[in-house]
Amino acid sequence: MAMATAACRRPAVMLMAFAMAAAVMMSTVPPASGTTTLQYDFYSSSCPKAEETVRNVVEPMIFNDPTMGAAFIRLFFHDCFVRGCDASILLDPTSSNTQPEKTAIPLRGYDAVNKIKAAVEAVCPGKVSCADILAFAARDSAVVNGNFAFAMPSGRRDGTASSASDVARFIPSPAFHLQDLVDSFAAKGLTADDLVILSGAHSFGLTHCAFVTGRLYPTVDSTMNATFAAALKKLCPPPASGGGGRAVSNNQVTDPNVLSNQYFKNVAAGEVMFTSDQTLTSRDDTKAMVDDNAANPVAWMARFAAAMVKMGGVEVLTGNAGEVRKVCFATNTAS
Repeated sequence: MAMATAACRRPAVMLMAFAMAAAVMMSTVPPASGTTTLQYDFYSSSCPKAEETVRNVVEPMIFNDPTMGAAFIRLFFHDCFVRGCDASILLDPTSSNTQPEKTAIPLRGYDAVNKIKAAVEAVCPGKVSCADILAFAARDSAVVNGNFAFAMPSGRRDGTASSASDVARFIPSPAFHLQDLVDSFAAKGLTADDLVILSGAHSFGLTHCAFVTGRLYPTVDSTMNATFAAALKKLCPPPASGGGGRAVSNNQVTDPNVLSNQYFKNVAAGEVMFTSDQTLTSRDDTKAMVDDNAANPVAWMARFAAAMVKMGGVEVLTGNAGEVRKVCFATNTAS
């Protein structure tokens, strides 16, 4: 398959990206929050095959449906930005909590995470948290869809609370302008550079017309390339015509299933979907980072790896906090 072939390409680039990522992470990533820090190879004793088991489930999923890589990374981002990286995004409604986070925003990948968890439980019951499984799945998505590898520290515990109202409070909107985005990331301990770097995940995956039509109708956003806008209008009709739920690829320029620095080239050309994408060029410092990432693919890979690890340490539960769920869609005492 095409994705399987892509995963085997450019071994020298992958090794270089891995080496650069390791150097960047060791020098710039602060300790994760929590009672104890996250650790590399956290499960080396309690579940030595944890990461291998996750990888063995994730890779076939992405080969069968290349859009799943973006879905895993998006789930990881949303999880970390709401209550910290505690797998609260994965919890289903219950009689005592009818409005958990997942009811507030349509995301893909929940069933996939449940399947990964089942595979890990079959190897090491009660040892590996859903929060760590989601972090590993997001990392493995970069390996398959982006052809670069990096280590992901672990030791996260699963949260027991989840509220739909927190989603609107903490998830940055695709309609945000730059300062709103910077403030949103700063609230989670992330910088403007992290914002730009992590936005590169919009090089692949799917969105919906409802998030795009505001830049197309009644008039085209002046920052959007006119030819690009005309092509988008063929995919996304005016809001009054319906079709807001239609799925479209984030990257309309090159392969929409490859995680790469192509996103930054698209931003520079005015060929991106969201206001939150195009606004990255509205300030000198963020525009300079956009331009540098566009020109240096391997450097962006290393930066993206470090930013993913940094984001993965946001407000984590560690030590005796939280729990290790038996299933990812329910707490151990769900009712």
